Amino acid sequence: MASEATIRAVIVDDEAPARNRLRQLLKEEADFQIVSECGNGRHALEIIQRQKPDLAFLDVQMPGLTGLQVCDAVLSAGASLPWIIFVTAYDEYALKAFELHALDYLLKPFDRERFQNALRHARQQIRHSGEGQTEQKLVAMLEHLRNGSRAPDRLVYKQNGRVIFVRTETIDWVEADGNYVRLHAGRDSHYFRETLAGIEEQLAREKFMRISRSVIVNLDRIKELQPLFYGDYVVILQDGSRLNMSRTYRDRLEAVIERRA
Repeated sequence: MASEATIRAVIVDDEAPARNRLRQLLKEEADFQIVSECGNGRHALEIIQRQKPDLAFLDVQMPGLTGLQVCDAVLSAGASLPWIIFVTAYDEYALKAFELHALDYLLKPFDRERFQNALRHARQQIRHSGEGQTEQKLVAMLEHLRNGSRAPDRLVYKQNGRVIFVRTETIDWVEADGNYVRLHAGRDSHYFRETLAGIEEQLAREKFMRISRSVIVNLDRIKELQPLFYGDYVVILQDGSRLNMSRTYRDRLEAVIERRA
């Protein structure tokens, strides 16, 4: 629990301008001390577990390990979470989840007044609320998101300082390319830093399926399956794209197609 004098805070965002903005605003608050800044979720996980800050400004949408996955990993490891202020350009479904479980967030772009309101709330929660309340609220919210009635209807990612929104219904297929992924959506192609596993978690499982280690496909876009040697297939999409499916994933895809038939 923080003393009345100082609240120890960490700033987590994969974009330097966003970290700079938070740093400058926080430096104007005499009772806050910045103990660390992190540019990715894995570093944030390490810092939260090691330094045990009182407060974390945590970006939701980061490549590799999202802000929500950081919280989940800390809780799964049995460690204590700080009070969290989520910093996000996320969709309405996640924002409603934050509000439902009384977790604070800053929606980008935010102004000084909204930032100071979030700090007032954080002060009250950190100094006067009982231990474990943050964990209880986050556990409830994570379960809500896992078991929600629907997956987000759009993906949100960052590109050259911009926030880009892609409706999931427009996506034909997704491919991994090193530390990046490429979304194929009709004539458009979106390339950004993220893992294929991270994208897979955000897509509705009844509509999207991985067909190899590096490809996820929209099931509604499949036109034909053609057998190859040794149990592999070529998946042909409606736009003519030809994607290789390894036999490891064949049985699952065939079962889904049979249920849809």
